[in-house]
Amino acid sequence: MSSQSVSSGGSKRSLVIILAVIAVISLILGILWFAGAAPSFLNSGSHVKSGSHLYRGIVGVVVAVVCGVGAWWTSKKQ
Repeated sequence: MSSQSVSSGGSKRSLVIILAVIAVISLILGILWFAGAAPSFLNSGSHVKSGSHLYRGIVGVVVAVVCGVGAWWTSKKQ
């Protein structure tokens, strides 16, 4: 076993953890945007008043799914 294979295993594990954390945070934010209960600092600078919560919620859920699948796929390859 070379040191290169050991370090690549650690970086894959780190990548899985990072992707999983991003997926969970994105899912929570997506749900909050759907509910209209997103924190005010996330809505600051938004000039669009109608419909922006729906689009932001959809993007949050899509990012969560993509990151979740990426984390699963990366952990499966270990």
